Formats: sequence, C-alpha cells, structure tokens
Amino acid sequence: MVLLVSLALTVVAAPAAFAYPLPGRVTGDVGVHDPTVVKRPDGSYLVAHTGNGIALKTSTDRTAFRNAGAAFPNGTSWANPYTNNSRNLWAPDLSYRDGQYYLYYSASTFGSNRSAIFLATSPSGNSGTWTHRGLVLESRTSDNFNAIDPDLAVDDQGRWWLSFGSFWSGIKMIALDPATGLRADSTVRSIAGRNGGAIEAPNIVKRGNYYYLFVSFDQCCQGAASTYRVMVGRSTSVTGPYADRNGTALTSGGGTEILAGQGSVHGTGHQDVLADSDSDVLFYHYYADNGASLLGINLLAIDSAGWPYLH
Repeated sequence: MVLLVSLALTVVAAPAAFAYPLPGRVTGDVGVHDPTVVKRPDGSYLVAHTGNGIALKTSTDRTAFRNAGAAFPNGTSWANPYTNNSRNLWAPDLSYRDGQYYLYYSASTFGSNRSAIFLATSPSGNSGTWTHRGLVLESRTSDNFNAIDPDLAVDDQGRWWLSFGSFWSGIKMIALDPATGLRADSTVRSIAGRNGGAIEAPNIVKRGNYYYLFVSFDQCCQGAASTYRVMVGRSTSVTGPYADRNGTALTSGGGTEILAGQGSVHGTGHQDVLADSDSDVLFYHYYADNGASLLGINLLAIDSAGWPYLH
C-alpha cells in the first residue's frame, strides 16, 4: 500500500521549468573547463581545454568523448614566468585553417594580470605535435587589461583579429598578421566592458550581416557556487561597436543573456561556437552540484530579429 502511494506521488510530480535548454547528452570523458572545438577534415571533433599542457579530447559523433592527452606533454618552459612554473595552461582557442591547426592559449596565475597569450601550430592537432610559434601578447600589473582568454576571428576581408580579456577594463582586441599568426601592430581596441565588473571569454563569429560577440559575465571557478552566464552583442564590424538586443553598448555593460545556470546546472560559460554540418553548436562548461566542471553542448540558432538562442 505504501509502495502504491509512493508511485502515485511520483507520477503527479510537476517537472521543473527551465528558462534555457539543459545541456545535450554527452558521454565518456567530459570533464572540461574553458572548452574550444574544431571539426577535423575527417568529420571528427577535437576539443582543447584548460589543463596541464592544454588538455585534448576527441569525439567521432559530438556525443562520446575520450581523452587525447595534452598538446604539450613535455611542458612549456616559455610560459613558466607567467604561471609560477605551473604546467597548468588556460583557456585555449582552436582553429583549423589551410591544412594547419592553430592554438592560442593563456599563461597566468589566478587573480593576476601578469599574463601572456602564446601561439602554437600543428599539422594534425594531436598530442605532442604542436610547435611553439611565440609570444603573441603579454600584460603586466601596470596594464588595465588581462592577456588571457584568446579568441581568433577572421573577417570578411581576410584580416585576422584576436579578442581577449578577463576582468580589469574588459574585452580587448588586437590585429594579427595572417602570415605568422602573431601581433601586427601596437593598437589595443576596447570592444566590451562592465566598468570593472566581471566579464571575460570572448568568442566572435560572423552570421549573416552581423558579427556576434559572445562573452561570459560574473563568476567562474567556484564550483556549484559559480554564477557564469553567456551574453551576446552584435555589430556590422568585427571591431565593433557591439550592442545588445536593447541597443546598449557592450562597452557600457550591455549584453543579452542566452544561457545561465538553472537547477543542477551551475555557472554556464566560456563558450565557443562551432559551425557544424547540421547546425551551429555552442560548446561551454558548467558545474554539477558536486562542483565538477563538465562539457555542455547545445544547438544554436538565430531568430527572425537576428539574435542567437539555444535549443
């Protein structure tokens, strides 16, 4: 009798209502932080994320993932001055262009803007095949920006741009030389900021007439207490100005929210948009109730007014 009552209660329990879709199903080795992804010529997926020597994962179907070692299994001595000799490297950005993989990544320590962004290239993307190409940019404690969280964007004219930034005065952008992947000039542009508030992890993609700038607001790296959320603005120029759906400039704290924590999904952020064969796809990390950082994947679309949403 007790069992029957219990079953009845289970049947009538109302499902939780969520503002956003929950992360799609993934299996295997899905512990990631700050993920970035490319689709390889053979149709498989390569993910890089924060970890010792930049951690790598692969998948053949965008669902089951497996560990694929580290980009730099033998360490990165050139990054040691920025990491206090730690092997932990942060927030990579992967791309595949003209038969070569490009990897921009960050070296720093938590809470410091004594930081650097480096570039490596590889013919295959596999562990141990990456060649150090040099320092792209560094920030010092006297600077008002932080050289971490790189993201490469190539505009319609074929010009290369690197956006980056975490806290301080916000998200910045520099021009790159496509021949080397390194910095092209001394100009630092401001493309988003919250007057000193928490903003980081830029990702820029072009869809239709607009460049979309995705960023993460609020607090990362606090397990289930993290408050990271994904925001977006758009511009007809890769260098901005970017504005949100209400017309507020991203340099004035604007941003339209497209994903936030809910239920047992906490601190959704450090997003990367992949143009896949079936849809645009948003990769990100989130925290479970136990504090584990996990891979989140959702499909991404643009609505009739030209604004991104997840489904």
